Amino acid sequence: MMKIEDVLIIGSGVAALQLASFIRADFNVKILTKSLVRHSNSSLAQGGVAAAVGTDDVDSHATDTLKAGRYHNDERIVRDIVQEAPELVSPLSAIFDRNAQGDLQLGLEGAHSRHRILHSGGDATGKNLVDYLSSRLHSNVSIEENMFSYELMMDEDQSRCIGVKAKDSQGGIHCFYGQHIVLATGGCGQLYAYTSNASTATGDGIAMAYLAGAEIGDMEFIQFHPTLLHKNGSALGLISEAVRGEGAVLVTEDGRRVMEGVHPLKDLAPRHIVAQTVFSHIENGQSVYLDISRIGNFKERFPSISAMCEKHDVDLSTGRIPVAPGSHFLMGGIKTDLTGRTSVKGLYAIGEVACTGFHGANRLASNSLLEGLYLGRNLAGLINHAPETSLFQPFQQKFKHALYQPVELPDPRVLRNRMMKYVGIVRSKELLEQQKHWLDQFCLKKISSLDQYSANELTGIFMGVTASLITESALLRNESRGGHIRSDCPFEDDSVWAGRTLIHQIKAEKGIVYEYGKTSVIY
Repeated sequence: MMKIEDVLIIGSGVAALQLASFIRADFNVKILTKSLVRHSNSSLAQGGVAAAVGTDDVDSHATDTLKAGRYHNDERIVRDIVQEAPELVSPLSAIFDRNAQGDLQLGLEGAHSRHRILHSGGDATGKNLVDYLSSRLHSNVSIEENMFSYELMMDEDQSRCIGVKAKDSQGGIHCFYGQHIVLATGGCGQLYAYTSNASTATGDGIAMAYLAGAEIGDMEFIQFHPTLLHKNGSALGLISEAVRGEGAVLVTEDGRRVMEGVHPLKDLAPRHIVAQTVFSHIENGQSVYLDISRIGNFKERFPSISAMCEKHDVDLSTGRIPVAPGSHFLMGGIKTDLTGRTSVKGLYAIGEVACTGFHGANRLASNSLLEGLYLGRNLAGLINHAPETSLFQPFQQKFKHALYQPVELPDPRVLRNRMMKYVGIVRSKELLEQQKHWLDQFCLKKISSLDQYSANELTGIFMGVTASLITESALLRNESRGGHIRSDCPFEDDSVWAGRTLIHQIKAEKGIVYEYGKTSVIY
């Protein structure tokens, strides 16, 4: 008899592990991860967790989040999450760095008005948080690594998600079934040539949810981090915003301050402004550096970054680190509520793969781990008290497998370079239309069966589908807002776009604009 898990989680970052640790001990939980548990964007997170643990800081944390998000956020959701932040981080306090007096060290990052960033191991917050949450998992949680999930399984009348198909490292197909199916697959940074993301962040969960009929929103909003280690034309890793929070500044080769006169917060301006400014200098043939000479204890404060620089032969004694912007975080994703529920019954999404309305058009630094902790706990509360659902058996008789269908896929390297050029930091109607035309030729959204494709081919399909969603959204939003910058529409247009989210749904015949509480067709 086929085993049915109470909770089936696809992904192994902070949101997934937080969820698994809060699920009732009498529920069976299975985690599927395409690589290793500790190979995720969460593990790479350097900065920390934003939380209003200081006196009277909740309102200012909410205000900073809304300002950074260019008021595209759902304010109710913002206030709910920041209000809960102190309680969420309290059980984790043992892992956070403290000063000589034993008080929590609170860092400062871009667009934050106060010191409120909790960090661990200097710049190893994500790794230490993943390790801690992993250690809290109970015996009811099992993990299968190197299991590549590729298709959400629906019941016969397409009214409910009941499982997922996955391939092992030898290409064998496995079907996993569950009462509650949770996508926690992270973002899609690997769609871009320059990225801070783990190699696994190829948009799989978004593409799977879209192909299963879920609503996908805000895909045009990609956050580009201003400072990736840049050498010989390659992005080699993230230089945390916390470095600028400790006093580092961006300079050109001749020492001129890059952010001088650009924004009142200068080097700690919102990320989209800093990234656009650095990008414009590089486009004009100027190299940009992070001047760290003001940070006297750099190697002690940032051991992971120091090790990365030394690995790539960057001499820190010069006081400069060569940097360039790259894709860092997706504000959009699978539309959910604050418990992770999607528009598909039985399917949930948490973490970066989800779009809750918290981040708006531009994520405030270190709010992502906070959101993951919040959604993981909230969804656990929902599942722990949900009524038992009956699933029909046998499941195998409900699926029809098509014959192998040859598919032309975009070359991953070409796709990444084109996304960087045509759908990157600064966009235009002309470039976006060219990219849409190029992607449309592959017809990746119309593939009827995925079973016969290899993991590499499936990755290419998912990258193409997700790239199309980003490109189409960026083309439709005729304004600049947060992480979406259009050179041909350089200003925010509140008369048309205030509070509106672009929704993609494969069952819809037309594109939809979703306004909180309202829906209207736009093309």
